[in-house]
Amino acid sequence: MTTATATPRRRAVGTPRRLNRHRLRASFNKNALTWLALGIFLFLYLPIFILVIYSFNANKVVGVWTGFSFHWYGELVRNEAVLDSLRVSLWVAIWSTLASTVLGTMAALALERYRFRGRLTFDGVLYLPVIIPDIVMALSTLLFFVIFAIPLSRYTILIAHIAFNISFVAIVVRARLAHMDTHLEEAAADLGANEWTTFRRVTLPLLTPGIVAGALLAFTLSLDDFVITFFVAGPGSTTLPIRVYSMIKFGVTPEVNAVSTLMLVGSSVLVIISLLVQRRS
Repeated sequence: MTTATATPRRRAVGTPRRLNRHRLRASFNKNALTWLALGIFLFLYLPIFILVIYSFNANKVVGVWTGFSFHWYGELVRNEAVLDSLRVSLWVAIWSTLASTVLGTMAALALERYRFRGRLTFDGVLYLPVIIPDIVMALSTLLFFVIFAIPLSRYTILIAHIAFNISFVAIVVRARLAHMDTHLEEAAADLGANEWTTFRRVTLPLLTPGIVAGALLAFTLSLDDFVITFFVAGPGSTTLPIRVYSMIKFGVTPEVNAVSTLMLVGSSVLVIISLLVQRRS
């Protein structure tokens, strides 16, 4: 009888201890993960924050803060080389976005809605630009232009940007297609609409948020690309990232920080708009 009553008492005494250990362990894990996440964010974004601050430095020496000034942003407006590079970047980004959006949307529709021979192979090839390193993509496109004796210019940059942007547009549009209700298209067909009318009046409006998000993503990637552009750019086709790289060779100045800040702000705005469009859809 003594033995029978001792066992429950031990369990009753041991249970609060286990609960306390579990709570302490959970609290420690939570705090450790919080500090780890904070350290990672500081490691990633603190240098960017410092760059933005020192772009408003009145002193030409980057590491010496002497006061707040918009002087270097004014210098950018008067710098013809930077403005020419910006024009080239915008020209490439706009046309590559238009072409890759059309081709990427068509590729997403073909892969998501149709079954054909070689579909898996085409699917794998389409995702290669997302998987392979940029340096491999850059060397392969450069080799392609050399084999076919295509002179390097802004048009070769355009072709290269279209090649890797198609994949990103197709991924975004395909994700939108996967969650789209196909019964709406079937209902349109039952009401007498042909394939073109169904696509124009039903499918395309439903796909528009995904298409816009993919286009904004493609524009951002094209505007910020450096590695691939550096390999396939020719004389007179210097984009803004390459111009920044050439400016850094002569030393980091507040003007370089100002250019980088403007590129950062522009890219962030486009990415935020893309995320908002996808979330609203």
